[in-house]
Amino acid sequence: MNGTAPDLDTMLGRLESYVRHETPTGDAARLDAFGEVLLARHRELGAAVRREPSPVGDHLVIEHPGRGAKARAAPVLFLGHHDTVWPVGQLDGPMPWRVADGVAHGPGAYDMKGGLVVMETALELARDTGGAGHPPVRVVVVADEEVGSPTASALVADAARNAVAALGFESPHPDGSLKSGRRGSTRLRLAVEGVEAHAALDPGAGASAVDELVDQLMLVRSIVRHAPGDVLCNVGTLAGGGRTNVVPAAAHADIGLRFADAESERVVLDGLTSLRPIRSGATVTTQVLSRRPTWAPGEATAELLDTVRRAAASVGQRVDGAPAAGGADTNTTGSLGVPTLDGFGPRGAGAHAVHEQVVVASLAERARLVAAVLAAL
Repeated sequence: MNGTAPDLDTMLGRLESYVRHETPTGDAARLDAFGEVLLARHRELGAAVRREPSPVGDHLVIEHPGRGAKARAAPVLFLGHHDTVWPVGQLDGPMPWRVADGVAHGPGAYDMKGGLVVMETALELARDTGGAGHPPVRVVVVADEEVGSPTASALVADAARNAVAALGFESPHPDGSLKSGRRGSTRLRLAVEGVEAHAALDPGAGASAVDELVDQLMLVRSIVRHAPGDVLCNVGTLAGGGRTNVVPAAAHADIGLRFADAESERVVLDGLTSLRPIRSGATVTTQVLSRRPTWAPGEATAELLDTVRRAAASVGQRVDGAPAAGGADTNTTGSLGVPTLDGFGPRGAGAHAVHEQVVVASLAERARLVAAVLAAL
């Protein structure tokens, strides 16, 4: 590191190394191996580190000391994740690592291993820069963000309780703007149990789980349609039944919901968790698989965005903020009232798509921005 200028070649090399650690959600062995790489890097930067055990892969909690006059201030929370949506083998198949025309390509480069590189480089810049110093920084890197952080949300909430601000290192908006709010995001499973019977000889003795599920999904559509605000609903998985000559005894649907406001979230979730069977002999259950509460833009985040704008100007940058549709762990901190902004990762494109990519120059730009924000908090 040279003064306050990040070494872009070093950052790019680290990003390549991180991308080559393929880490699909749920592959605990691969996630833990890569987690040790991240912990070693933060130890080099002077942090105290620990693992938070989880069956899907350990979450990482990293404590960087404050410096200078701000050493005893309330901590800033940095949020990231090290799981990706990609199965092992993408590097040797449709998504090889490559750099061309100032753009780096590879699975997880944009979502969000580029953000992890920005995070650690910003901490290195902050460590090596004088001035008034910076507050302590608590880093939480979770292993199951891509499926809604079902085992990590409580950890994130606990880590945020005394934080002065929370910064997320997911990707920014396409124009580089930060994310100042997020829709609530809930994944739930609607499961039906019916009664098997011969579909021709004695159909009346059965209760079709598939037919019941279809009717229940019509009710789901009605509940969503009558919510007070804008709600996105996607039935992503349907399963059930077996043979056409047997009345099916089981069926289920996995549903993804996005909420623009907390009242719509409450109305819809109350309705979906209160569904009752239509057919005699059938049972209906609703299981929430993961839930991220709505993070609505508010005064606390607006004030933090003003601070970030001033910090950006101090390093010759200009940033703005706007709400985002996608969910992340910053939903949790924002919903708790902690001043929160997300999108401090590098610019790029193609999250969850085979053209996933990072604008290489933006790695250094974002690291300088985050270091300036730390100095301003």
